[in-house]
Order: sequence, then C-alpha cells, then structure tokens
Amino acid sequence: MHQPGELFVVGAGLMGSGIAQTAAQAGWQVALHDASPHAVTTARENIDTSLRRFVAKGTMTEEQAAATRGRITLAAPLRDAAGAAIVVEAVFEDLELKRRVFAELDEVCGADTLLASNTSAIPITEIAANLAAPERVVGTHFFSPVQLMPLCEVVRGERTAESALARAVAFAEQLGKTTVVVRKDVAGFVTTRLVVALVMEAVRLVEAGVATPEDIDTACRLGFGHRMGPLATCDLTGADVLRAATNVIHAESGQDTFVVPGLLNRMVAAGELGRKTGRGFYDYDAR
Repeated sequence: MHQPGELFVVGAGLMGSGIAQTAAQAGWQVALHDASPHAVTTARENIDTSLRRFVAKGTMTEEQAAATRGRITLAAPLRDAAGAAIVVEAVFEDLELKRRVFAELDEVCGADTLLASNTSAIPITEIAANLAAPERVVGTHFFSPVQLMPLCEVVRGERTAESALARAVAFAEQLGKTTVVVRKDVAGFVTTRLVVALVMEAVRLVEAGVATPEDIDTACRLGFGHRMGPLATCDLTGADVLRAATNVIHAESGQDTFVVPGLLNRMVAAGELGRKTGRGFYDYDAR
C-alpha cells in the first residue's frame, strides 16, 4: 500500500471537498482547486461542519480535526498540481468540461502523476481520448458523503495501464474505502447504472400516480433493506446530476430503461433539485 503523499483535487463541490477531507484525515497533504471563489468558501464551511460533527460524536478529537484542517490547502492554483502524486478531478458531469481539465493536467503534471476522475457515469476512455498519456488516467468514483460512505468504484479505461489501476485501488484503500473494479468501461459503470434504473422507474411510478414518494421509498427501505429509498437518493444526489448521468447512459446504451421521465425534466427546469435547493421529491425547507 502506498504511504500518504500529496493529493490535488480539482473541483471544490460536495464531492471534491469530501474527497479532500477524507484524504487529509488519512494523512495526505491535500490541495483543493476551484475556479469559483464561492465554491472554495463553501468547501471550507462544509469541511469545518463535517469535522465538528465527528468531534461531537466522539469519533475524532479536537487535535485530530485541527491536524486534518492543517493538511488542506484551499484555493490552490492549478499549476500546483505539478507536484502531486495523485490528482482527482471532481467537476460537474460534463464531458467537454472534464476533457478541458484533463488537457490542462496532462500538460502541468509530471509523468508519474496518476490522473483520476470522480465521474459517476462518463466513460474514462472518452475523458482521456485526446491526452498524450491516457494510460495514467483512471476512474475513482467515490460516494456521497465521501467522509462516511465506504465504497469506491475504480474504473479502468480502454488504455488505462494495470499499474495505474493498482495505484488507484491502493489510494482508495488507504483512504479506508472498499473498492470494486470495473474492467469494461461502459457508461454508468456498475453502481450508477443500477441506481438510475431504480430511480427512473420510481419517478415513473410517481408520475403515473401509482404511489407517493414516501410509500415508494418505504417499500424499498423495508422490502429490500435499502438504507435510503430511490427518491430520497435522488434528492440527496441532485435531480440535475442524476438526469445528466442517465442521459449519458441512454446515449450509449439506447435502452428505454434510461430514458429520463418528463417529471424529472420538469423538476430540473423548475429548480427543484433536492436537498441543495430545499425542494425535490420532498420539501426540505419545511423540515
């Protein structure tokens, strides 16, 4: 297993800040970059809130929380990625945006730097297609909240080297995650294909008036032993994020299972994205 080193995270949203915090807790020196100053400010607040919760629960001491904060550099310029052992990209699920980020990283980073994407649906092969060294690009799909969820899905692109895959697995395990390896680079990989199939069918059931969101989620929790129902999962992840992932999978597979229901499209258009906007399938402002 690799010892903790220097990690550079591109994208300071919920996933990026979660990856940064989790790595810092595991002893990594972390630099966090985002083009938006507001995103960096929000990341600082999210990390501080998360660490306070760990201290309040007794799973971390004040000293450990302070040490974790001390290992994280916020608002790092992208050029600082040059000194990182591993770079994890965690920007929005848009292929062209990710390609631009990786093109910059390909120029800035040394030959030994592992480049990883936290994408939940876009094939790694497509992200790395125009790079000089696609063999060092791999998928590391963490789950939200990263600080608590024990899984990391590691994805091998068509040209990913086995050594890069092994480094990604070792990195995730060093962060305390259990890994599953996806060796055929299909859109949505394993976990996203499964979850969006369930979520989209749950949305269709609501749209058709078959059952309420509450009853559908209760059925999945108590009948299947799921920790969270599919519609609550949609609200946690973000309706816009799940819609984007579903569209990526449908574009590659052509399967009707992955056609986004009209109800979800209307919710996204109305800004009803779930927890982050206060309303989705459930009303969070009223809670």
